[in-house]
Amino acid sequence: MNTTLAIQNLKCGGCANTITTRLSNIDGIDKVKVDNDTNTVSFGYTDETILNEAINLLSKLGYPVEGEQNPLSKKAKSYVSCAVGRMNK
Repeated sequence: MNTTLAIQNLKCGGCANTITTRLSNIDGIDKVKVDNDTNTVSFGYTDETILNEAINLLSKLGYPVEGEQNPLSKKAKSYVSCAVGRMNK
């Protein structure tokens, strides 16, 4: 199955690198693509459990899906994730 999720706090290639790397490390997820222009992440997944795991990971990294609460703490986490992604590029 494939999905495209609209996410919050996506700023740059560093963010995209972190998201791609971390989602790709989940067994059952493949073909991760982050689009900074549309603030979306697309990927293939094997079942709903894996999809929920991906959504939870995105939120923990500071990139909650659209409609989820986006408090200052998640925005701050996204800056940290962004910086890590830039260093690991």
